[in-house]
Amino acid sequence: MLSNHIKSLIERLDQTQKLIHKYRPLSPSILKRLHEQLVLEWTYNSNAIEGNSLTLRETQLVLKEGLTIGGKSLNEHLEAINHKEAIEFVEELASSKNPITEKDLKDIHAIILRKIDPKYAGRYRDVQVRITGSKHTPPEAIHLPELMKKFCHDTLTHFKGHPIIWAALAHFHFVSIHPFTDGNGRTARLLMNLILIKNGYPPAIILKNDRKRYYVALEKAHSLNNKTEDFIFFVGRSLERTLGLYMEVIPQIKDQLLTFSQASKLFPYSKDYLNVMARRGVIPAFKLKRNWVIFKTTLEEYHSKHEK
Repeated sequence: MLSNHIKSLIERLDQTQKLIHKYRPLSPSILKRLHEQLVLEWTYNSNAIEGNSLTLRETQLVLKEGLTIGGKSLNEHLEAINHKEAIEFVEELASSKNPITEKDLKDIHAIILRKIDPKYAGRYRDVQVRITGSKHTPPEAIHLPELMKKFCHDTLTHFKGHPIIWAALAHFHFVSIHPFTDGNGRTARLLMNLILIKNGYPPAIILKNDRKRYYVALEKAHSLNNKTEDFIFFVGRSLERTLGLYMEVIPQIKDQLLTFSQASKLFPYSKDYLNVMARRGVIPAFKLKRNWVIFKTTLEEYHSKHEK
């Protein structure tokens, strides 16, 4: 049974997605610009979470200009190039009606570690691993073939539930198994977004700045015997940010949004109060770039409800 705050978040995400679809098709130039932005942000943040020191701008120069960045390792360059190629492969898989397979996961991983770790690229680990900073111990390597077959059967092929929950749980259970020696996090995030894209959503990009909250949500799920609500909520909020990027380029939607500074002048709530309520998930706000925003009609409904 899902909590009310998860249900309300998913309902809000679906309403936002429907609103965006209402104004489609977007112009090819807008779609191209959005896609390039998402690929760049996804690549930069996913690699940065794992310790890659390329900045967002440096990642862009590597991907778009093919430049070599002084003082950065070859592997860091390869991680950026490989991740972009992995996204392209994920987009191909998402356009297919075929179910996601175990081979697909190995192929994604093989792209991520191409020219970085030829021995283990696309192959399950044959050694025991530990997750840095986590109390969770992944299963022994001998059990991986059986566990991954079960994971693919139960989670990828026969899961019955909302796509956002499916994507979050696939991510969680995959990293719990930790089938590869390296690249598990990046593969898990690519898998999560493969499920989302396959079901008509944009990717949920987990930001480097949210790394601590991301790991805390995963660790909490591990320590509370797979109680994953906090992690599902975290993934949902990450998806909400991406939906916000789409709304920002649609004038008919953007004109309905208020920053918290603007909202504080129209409603009896301070910017600080709105910030706290947004971070707690009490009000359905989301971030566009660095600013929290909320639909004016949503805040009107909130005000009307709480003034009674």
